[in-house]
Amino acid sequence: MEKQKIREEIEKLRKEIEYHNYRYYVLADPIISDEEYDKLMKKLIKLEKKYPEFSSPDSPTQKVGGRVIDGFKTVTHSIPMLSLDNTYTAEEVVNFDNRIKKLLKKEVEYVCELKIDGVSIALRYENGSLVQAISRGNGTEGDDITENVKKIKSIPLRLFKPLTIEVRGEIYMPVSEFVRYNKQREDEGLPPFANPRNAAAGTLRQLDSSVVANRNLDSFIYYIVHPEYYNLDSQWEALNFLKQIGLKVNPHSKLCKTINDVINFWKEWTEKRHSLGYWVDGVVVKVNNFAEQNSLGTTAKSPKWAIAFKFPAIQARTRIISITYQVGRTGVITPVAELEPVTLEGTIVKRASLHNFDYIKEKDIKVGDHVFVEKAGGIIPQVVSVIKELRTGSEKEVIPPTSCPVCGGNVGKLTENEVALRCMNPHCPQKLKRHLEIFVSRSAFDISGIGEKMAEKIVDAKLINDVSDIFYLTPFDLAQLSGVGQKTIANVLKQIEKAKKTPLHKVIVGLGIPLVGEKTAKILAEKFENIDKLSNASYEELTSIDGIGPELAKSIVDYFRNEKTREIIEKLKNAGVEMKNIAKTKNEKFSGMTFVITGTLKNYTRNQIKELIESLGGKVSESVSSKTTYLVVGEKPGSKYQKAKQLGVKILTEEEFMKIMKT
Repeated sequence: MEKQKIREEIEKLRKEIEYHNYRYYVLADPIISDEEYDKLMKKLIKLEKKYPEFSSPDSPTQKVGGRVIDGFKTVTHSIPMLSLDNTYTAEEVVNFDNRIKKLLKKEVEYVCELKIDGVSIALRYENGSLVQAISRGNGTEGDDITENVKKIKSIPLRLFKPLTIEVRGEIYMPVSEFVRYNKQREDEGLPPFANPRNAAAGTLRQLDSSVVANRNLDSFIYYIVHPEYYNLDSQWEALNFLKQIGLKVNPHSKLCKTINDVINFWKEWTEKRHSLGYWVDGVVVKVNNFAEQNSLGTTAKSPKWAIAFKFPAIQARTRIISITYQVGRTGVITPVAELEPVTLEGTIVKRASLHNFDYIKEKDIKVGDHVFVEKAGGIIPQVVSVIKELRTGSEKEVIPPTSCPVCGGNVGKLTENEVALRCMNPHCPQKLKRHLEIFVSRSAFDISGIGEKMAEKIVDAKLINDVSDIFYLTPFDLAQLSGVGQKTIANVLKQIEKAKKTPLHKVIVGLGIPLVGEKTAKILAEKFENIDKLSNASYEELTSIDGIGPELAKSIVDYFRNEKTREIIEKLKNAGVEMKNIAKTKNEKFSGMTFVITGTLKNYTRNQIKELIESLGGKVSESVSSKTTYLVVGEKPGSKYQKAKQLGVKILTEEEFMKIMKT
């Protein structure tokens, strides 16, 4: 009886959270605070962890965290996902209407829906629970991307009604997320996405669903497969039905009695489209009545009862006055066209991104050129083409800089295949924020009290000139930062003191040596006993180490030859940072044992648990098999947990693992 009450409480919590998700992500009309919502979610997580027998794949807790999948399975669509014919003029829309009326021999109602610039998706629900999400693919077959789609907050894992139904719609990347994501890509030396659709598609192709969760994709649903099963006679009824069962429907659709109403709707949104928080590229015009749709039928590629009435591409003509350079926080140098001011979609544009020097070469862009500019994804101005017919011969080639515009350091590329040109000075002031984030990260000095926001505040307040200054911060320094209280200050200083005993391989990661990641850092720490031996290592000595090639060896040697590097290392020493290998334990109690880790751990990161196991002679694997000795389980374990139970593998909680380790 007790278990039955617990099951009922869990179900009640799930329904309550799902309702609040619907209010927040679908209706944008929350009725409880974030704090109240978090309390409900924490309570559910705690109960599901304590009673795993009541876990469910459609619980709202499944939207938290992520898992890595091996690849995408190909799935055949129940009915083909057709594409739409496009038109760009009112005349062609009138012709479409005339064809429809001629075939049906009657007047027709239309539903107009904004055409979202996103990725088409099919969602299958069984008894109200989401069981499969399939990408459009070639229209006949698509990829099973269920795990990724589950992380999209506006897509419910469970409907308001226990229906077995297939619906279709569009997944998109909001404008704010597109801008943030493209900036991140440019910081990392990657080419930006041209539009939100490509960005959304790239996100949904990720094999790690936690990446999808962090990119805040959204959705609109607009189509029901076999609407007759639900006694629906029209598209307008279908849109209302989708809302009733808990799916997000675009609020700007309109039922139009005549084709003139359709054209007026298109004109209205041609002007208003940039007021939305997402990108739209037209209006989809559909015959409203389903019986009439069926009578009209389809071609091999497109429905005869619908058409996409596209918005005109908006470009403006101007001239490039000069080229300037921006240096990102990872050192990437981005060329920017300084333009003769021009009005573009309601704003005055004076500058446009040129992305990288390969882009300039590909487009044959020169200083003095007359060019067309448009807003990529309706947001970021960019030069799209050169009007070569207007060249006079006075135009000048764009010469990539030979030194960093900020610090005067050398420029180059980290690898031969890299697109971006970077400042190669590891201590360029422009890189300090990014370097500090790496320095305090778990992979390096693990000063978790300094997150991304505090790191930004510290740099902006000019409390440090380089990362080693972290070890010289005082309570007075930190008290100058807005929103930082005494408890936080005490915690940060305590963690900074603890970080002085960071093992050598993590110190190496924290130094931010170009091309050196965690794996290489461990190799270097194994080979060299302390930072002095590493900093004096020769090119020949480094290339003799298995796993270190010429490019990497040169990067390491160049880094330690830098005067600023020597200054930083000296300051770290003076602060009491040890920078040497920690003596290895001779305890081999886990020798011959293989561990697998799943779920979210409370007290340790996966890397920390892995290091503990390896320090005691054990091995950590990514997959469960009959050879697995133990599965260490945290909160929200994935499929590894079920497989371990099937194979009879011994399962340990985090607490049980720590007891075994200490005995």
